[in-house]
Amino acid sequence: MDIDIGIDKKDRKAIADGLSRLLADTYTLYLKTHNYHWNVTGPMFQTLHLMFMTQYTEMWNAVDLVAERIRTLGYPAPGTYKAFSALATIKEDESVPPAQQMIKNLVKGHEQVARTARSILPVVEKASDEPTADLLTQRLQLHEKTAWMLRSLLEKN
Repeated sequence: MDIDIGIDKKDRKAIADGLSRLLADTYTLYLKTHNYHWNVTGPMFQTLHLMFMTQYTEMWNAVDLVAERIRTLGYPAPGTYKAFSALATIKEDESVPPAQQMIKNLVKGHEQVARTARSILPVVEKASDEPTADLLTQRLQLHEKTAWMLRSLLEKN
């Protein structure tokens, strides 16, 4: 059955493609954060272990929202490591970094997800796709705030 939600097929495809990149970046950052939760060590262990759990839990819930929006627009959501690897701009770690490097890597990751989300906004706005704009705004707020909180851990007093 054809989709007639007031957004033409070309724009729905462009938005779904952008959301697929956002989904891949978010899932990759989720996996990285979960890995860090499992493997963090050092004097900040308890703080970081709990913080990382809060962060990866939030992203786990977010990937479902992004994937469902892609489906709502009429396209399949990517859902394999191979697809995520091809779409994501965030790369996996080759080894387990020390805690301070984990924090730096996560700052970069959250900033990258924010940039990916922001890059989709022009086509979303052009298509008057308010539900996707709302989703992107929520994702931007979360990732920018999380990057700020992580950066704060790196400040020297």
